[in-house]
Amino acid sequence: MNTTEPIRIAIVGHGNLGRGVEAAMKHNHDMRLTGIYTRRPPARLKPLNPETPVFAIEELDQHTDRIDVLILCGGSRQDLPQQGPKYATLFNTVDSFDTHARIPDYFSAVDAAAKPNAKTALISAGWDPGMFSINRVLGEALLPNGETHTFWGDGLSQGHSDALRRVPGVAGAVQYTRPVPAAVEQARSGLRLPLTTREKHRRDCFVVLDEGADPEIVRQAIVTMEHYFVDYDTIVNFISAEELARDHSAMPHGGFVIRSGHTSENITQTIEYSLKLESNPEFTSSILVAYARAVHRLHAMGQYGAKTVFDVPPGLLSVKSAEQLRADYL
Repeated sequence: MNTTEPIRIAIVGHGNLGRGVEAAMKHNHDMRLTGIYTRRPPARLKPLNPETPVFAIEELDQHTDRIDVLILCGGSRQDLPQQGPKYATLFNTVDSFDTHARIPDYFSAVDAAAKPNAKTALISAGWDPGMFSINRVLGEALLPNGETHTFWGDGLSQGHSDALRRVPGVAGAVQYTRPVPAAVEQARSGLRLPLTTREKHRRDCFVVLDEGADPEIVRQAIVTMEHYFVDYDTIVNFISAEELARDHSAMPHGGFVIRSGHTSENITQTIEYSLKLESNPEFTSSILVAYARAVHRLHAMGQYGAKTVFDVPPGLLSVKSAEQLRADYL
């Protein structure tokens, strides 16, 4: 599957995820970064490679002939619901939309945009949704008589932190997801007892208020936020901007998917997939870049419309050919 011409990649957005994609590009030599597109004044953006061109996002429509795959690095709460369908009409795209409850609707919107325009758009690539999703499906397929539990953390959640920062009255914020140890041990034990969302995790928020903001109004807006905090024991801690910068600048994360099941009456089998990440955005970005390669190949095969990680054979992610993969890894 190797090609002589590098895959031309462009980035929309230059926050933590966009910078992570830049870093990942250094390790994917079959690709070339052709541009970064931003809502900020382009002259203010400093790419990792000074030779990488930076454009205003309004210029994207004029650059359809320069880009093989567009990687969307905006947030799931406000950016991607608009950007995903919009840009899927013009480009092959990859994004990390991670609001689980809204994925079916988002998929439909992106598919309706991409398919009639002969574009391939992969949504919700990352580690969850993404790698964890694959392992949930594999676990259930291999152990149909069983139960799956997913635990996130201990670590900083990009999507939930972004949602916090969009709350009126919030000047800055991060959110940590903490697994409840007793729930983890129950899942590993193979006991087939149900665990509620609230029993499995808690969410710790560290929030810097805008000047004059009412802390109780902000707290209520956070703990009642659907799809993010309302179903969890959520603790909101108000801190200073100095504390946020000093104590919460790192972005570790991780988690695990556990599938326990019985292959016969007295035989319990357990599958566990885990991640320990020093940088959540850099790992997510590495996944986006690998799936950009797969999207480029799927498009060349004429597979148009919206896709998810379930639709992509693992071999399409690798820079190696199918022959190399059989020889080296099978």
